[in-house]
Amino acid sequence: MTSPVDPVAALERIVHLLDRAGEPGYRVKAFGAAADVIRALPPDELARRAGNGTLVELQGIGPASATVVAEALAGKVPAYLAKLQDAARINDTEAPASPEAVALRQLLRGDCHSHSVWSDGGATIEAMATTARDLGHDYLVLTDHSARLTIAHGLDRKRLERQLIEVAAIGERLAPFRLLTGMEVDILEDGRLDLDDDLLAQLDVVVASVHSKLKMESKAMTERMVLAAASPHVDILGHCTGRLLGKRPPSTFDPDYVFAACAQLATAVEINSRPERMDPPEDLLDLALSYGCLFAIDSDAHATGQLEWQINGCEKAVAAGVPAERIVNTWPLDALLAWTRDKLTATDDKTSVPPT
Repeated sequence: MTSPVDPVAALERIVHLLDRAGEPGYRVKAFGAAADVIRALPPDELARRAGNGTLVELQGIGPASATVVAEALAGKVPAYLAKLQDAARINDTEAPASPEAVALRQLLRGDCHSHSVWSDGGATIEAMATTARDLGHDYLVLTDHSARLTIAHGLDRKRLERQLIEVAAIGERLAPFRLLTGMEVDILEDGRLDLDDDLLAQLDVVVASVHSKLKMESKAMTERMVLAAASPHVDILGHCTGRLLGKRPPSTFDPDYVFAACAQLATAVEINSRPERMDPPEDLLDLALSYGCLFAIDSDAHATGQLEWQINGCEKAVAAGVPAERIVNTWPLDALLAWTRDKLTATDDKTSVPPT
């Protein structure tokens, strides 16, 4: 008799591959919701409904997900899952990563920018962390949005305090893998940060990004970004231009001032790996490199499959000639955390730490 395939695992793998391919969110959420329904169903009821074709009577189960479940229970690799896996292999073959980018990706010890269902992500904290671990990382920094970004269900003080408790519990279960605390904190119009200093001080890594008033005048935007970079709590300046390729032009600011400040203050410039961002543009990345900036290659993942997007940032860094030792997530974790605790005094020592 053919052994059944775990239907929940099959649905979760479909979610991962859809995320990786950048498929529409509604499709991803539909299969994720189906996985939740199947996970909660008693095994005997699951088998009975799969056998008599009544899975679709359950809220959250559509014809496509019901077919996946039935094929899995019959011991087959679901046809839809096989199709997605084949497409992923074809895409990897048609647009292979360069050997240099692959080598750099292997040096990355973690990812400093990720989101979960606590804000606008599509996966649980634990799912994001276990996927990062399975991809070979030593750590993942959870950086859900701050409260100002209401469209992303950002975290206020109370929700962040609750999240810190959950992160600690998940971290204990996943040790020796490290789940680090963090936030993508909004840079307000006057350069202040959208979180109290005492909470910022508790976080392992803070990414600061502009999400509002992206068309503000260049001088004001420059001052806004420099003030944020100057905060002792800010470790990484996120997606600096705010652009969305084909949808939103980059913000205007004086990059000489911003990158000079980042270099002086040891605030890393993010190389954002999301396909629709790929921020900063090549000319600004070259300029930041010339000023001696540190960098972080981040996925900005909002779901498990998107954690694999770091290779995009690696390609960008390789093309610009960014040295691996200037990329903070190639450093040993102790060096990374020493830098985030005291950027201004630790930089000279830590930028010379070679990846091992």
